[in-house]
Amino acid sequence: MPENTSKLSPSITAMIRLDHMHVLAAAHRYHACTPWWRKRAIVNGVCAALEIHAQLEEEIFYPALERALGNEETLAKSRPQHDEMRATIARLRATGPEDAAYDGLFYQLIREVVHHVADEETILLPDAERLLKSELRSLGAAMTKRRMQLVGERPGEIALNTAKTFPVATVLLASAVLLALRHCLPKARCRSRAASADGTTSS
Repeated sequence: MPENTSKLSPSITAMIRLDHMHVLAAAHRYHACTPWWRKRAIVNGVCAALEIHAQLEEEIFYPALERALGNEETLAKSRPQHDEMRATIARLRATGPEDAAYDGLFYQLIREVVHHVADEETILLPDAERLLKSELRSLGAAMTKRRMQLVGERPGEIALNTAKTFPVATVLLASAVLLALRHCLPKARCRSRAASADGTTSS
């Protein structure tokens, strides 16, 4: 990856914290009285985000931290914690919002996530920022590239679940994009017409 691209990338620790915030923000939108279709979207979105996040950490973050820390206790617990979350995700996917156990399984998953996040944010991320200072942005760039590959394997599913989980934010974002397009397209057309006119005049 080009060096200048790495310099522009967020640090890997900042990206991990953002992932944590995204999952917990989605989880806060889940309530026992939430409509079943939105429960399913929130759960599917959280599960997909956790699966991608765990894979990114295991492929990129943990190996780098292991080189610096060696066999550190909190780091050694991290992969088993991921496996525990994957087992709960599998149980959630085997049930549905109509199942009486669904709410309990989702809350169990979020408890596991909160425990894992606490370990990472109080111990592992500060350790990484202290020991991997010169590598944080290049690791962030590597994580961004790999994330794009993983998200690209299921873009429709992720987009739909995000829209149902954060409907207001999705509408605002879509409106902003449409406004930007309306603002930019007339200028592009004017430039195109001007270029055509210049070409006609010169000929």
